[in-house]
Amino acid sequence: MPELPEVEALAGFLREHAVGSVVGRVDVASISVLQTADPPITALQGRDVTGARRFGKFLCLDCGDLSLITHLSRAGWLRWIDDPSPTPPRPGKGPLALRVHLFTPDATTPAVDLTEAGTRKRLAVWLVDDPRKVPGIARLGPDALDVTVDDLAALLVGSTSRLKTVLVDQSVIAGIGNAYSDEILHTARLSPFATAGRLSDDQVHALHDALHATLTDAVARSAGQDAARLKGEKRSGMRVHARTGMPCPVCGDTVRQVEYSERSFQYCPTCQTGGRILADRKLSRLLK
Repeated sequence: MPELPEVEALAGFLREHAVGSVVGRVDVASISVLQTADPPITALQGRDVTGARRFGKFLCLDCGDLSLITHLSRAGWLRWIDDPSPTPPRPGKGPLALRVHLFTPDATTPAVDLTEAGTRKRLAVWLVDDPRKVPGIARLGPDALDVTVDDLAALLVGSTSRLKTVLVDQSVIAGIGNAYSDEILHTARLSPFATAGRLSDDQVHALHDALHATLTDAVARSAGQDAARLKGEKRSGMRVHARTGMPCPVCGDTVRQVEYSERSFQYCPTCQTGGRILADRKLSRLLK
């Protein structure tokens, strides 16, 4: 799933390439992607693209007083097409969900595609006059890049949830997902199963330092990358996430995995859990 650094990079890419253009035809290849009907998606046609920004993991393309907002979910992505087909796509065929044709100042006619791989379609698009009308945006907590150490301490106090669960809860902190929470916890040397409200002051400071360093480094690495290369850039910077069975780059121990529901996370026992191997989360206990 694209998280804060990738969505920030996509917003930057759109600011560089799409702002200043005019929206042409909008092709809806998957009707289920549209979460709003008023105003209709056709209301975008003829509007100037005036900005691009991010709300947590939501990507926003501003077109005058309307905002086209998308959440890419687990398998969605944005693609820039220099020479799109003039023929509207056939609905329900392939990964394409929505295509926005553009007329640029240099007389080229590119398009922005929203695509989604796989059979489980969760990519969502809203067209609104106020981003806060998108329920997911209205529920967002403070942006992860804006959270101070005092803010973080206040967000964690009294929480009985697992630390991993808190970090990916968008209503607590916006922008962090499964991958970067693994990286943050590894850098902070904290267990994903630690109780959030029981961290010491030193652990809260370590968590904040790791959060800020991990995300700012990822944003810096992603900045200037074109949309097609962002996924590879994300994977190249990971120390434990998606590296099950490989050696930890810090201590050399084997990176382990916990599976739960439809997801999994990775961690290093030596760096994070005092050598203990975490049980499957469904069991809610530690293997000793």
